[in-house]
Amino acid sequence: MCNFNKQDTDTKALIHLFMKKSAEILGGVNFLLNLLEEMKTKKPNALILKEKVVKSKEASISWNKVVFKDKFDVLEEAIRSHKSSEGQDFNLLDIENEKKKKKVLNMVKTLAPIEFVVKAKNEESEFSFKIFEIIEDDYVKVNPIFVAMFFCSIDFTKKALKYEI
Repeated sequence: MCNFNKQDTDTKALIHLFMKKSAEILGGVNFLLNLLEEMKTKKPNALILKEKVVKSKEASISWNKVVFKDKFDVLEEAIRSHKSSEGQDFNLLDIENEKKKKKVLNMVKTLAPIEFVVKAKNEESEFSFKIFEIIEDDYVKVNPIFVAMFFCSIDFTKKALKYEI
């Protein structure tokens, strides 16, 4: 997932277009990269901050619900287990162990309503995204934008921004 070169063409294009548009909304590529760098400084991950916000000099990202460590751990394990996937179409519920599958399903139900809003400081420009792109009975797909913002390296985003369609 976090190896941009291994993504399929459609996924590369999606991430490129989203990151490029995000950079435009925030006022430039450096503003987006600064926000991502600020997010990476939060340990163990920005997602579990009680404040539900990360601010850089030029932008901020906020979300509407606290993510507790136990749900974060389940999400991180699911994403990390698919981190080297070449496509983004992996199913989070494609787990043979019923106990783990139930944990993942509970995590999805808990985190599904969360929406992230990224705002430029000086303007009223903003964009939003959710953790999951598709949630169906037996299929849950993680939003590749969410993964790029919270789990992938800054180099991943730089490659996405430089990608030519």
